[in-house]
Amino acid sequence: MGLTLCCWLRDGHLKKHQRSSSAFCPLSVTPPIRLAVLLDTPPVAPGNPRSQWSPTHLSPNMQVCPSGGRVRRACVEQSSDAVRGAVAAVAGLHIWEVLWEEQQRGSHALLGVSTHKCPLQASGYTALIGGDSCSWGWELSTNQLWHDGKRKRRYPGGGATDVLRVPDRVLVVLDADAGTLGYVVDNCYLGVAFQDLPKGAELFPAVSCVWGGAEICIRYLCGTTRDAPALQALSRLSARRALGSDRSRTLALPPALQRLLLDTAEEVQRDL
Repeated sequence: MGLTLCCWLRDGHLKKHQRSSSAFCPLSVTPPIRLAVLLDTPPVAPGNPRSQWSPTHLSPNMQVCPSGGRVRRACVEQSSDAVRGAVAAVAGLHIWEVLWEEQQRGSHALLGVSTHKCPLQASGYTALIGGDSCSWGWELSTNQLWHDGKRKRRYPGGGATDVLRVPDRVLVVLDADAGTLGYVVDNCYLGVAFQDLPKGAELFPAVSCVWGGAEICIRYLCGTTRDAPALQALSRLSARRALGSDRSRTLALPPALQRLLLDTAEEVQRDL
């Protein structure tokens, strides 16, 4: 049964996007099964330690709010400043949500991951995340990928010639087992941006910016091990795909199954 569902999802049913005016949707790719299931999984409860910026791994020009979920850059000039997440990933597949208003980015606004060796402050304006061999970043204002201090290709691929405006909400997808990093924009998975990340290393979500007063929020959505998805998760995903976006709350199903299919995260966790 699990193999049948995997094949059903793989063979095209997974990539049925809702009609959208987003310029990113034509450039999206079909996510691997593990990621597809994870993207369809209710987020973890608020207060997870992974939903916080580190109070110690940050530039002196960055200040983390008391809850830990938001960081603010001071209004200083000629400085590039970065912050890492509070908890690293060593193994597994993980998704973080980052909220960063487009009007608060300016130039050199980078989103990605880093090890603990990546510098967190530099004089002048530069691509800090992606500026060395220990960090990998996507420059949101130019769609440029950065690593080892070098510009890589434009992201996403698919033949886009113009710079695409990245919305306020971006999902960071880190597969520490495969050593890959990708992004989800407008509910569209844009594929692998970086590969060959060091396996077994501590990799932190990270951002760097130069915009005075910029506020950046982070939230850990969910994660999974390298094991194959559970049959229950595959069944839930296939059922939700079949129902489409217009899921009626009057389904002739037991209440627990309705909650499972309708994304009521707290009640789903209670019923499992």
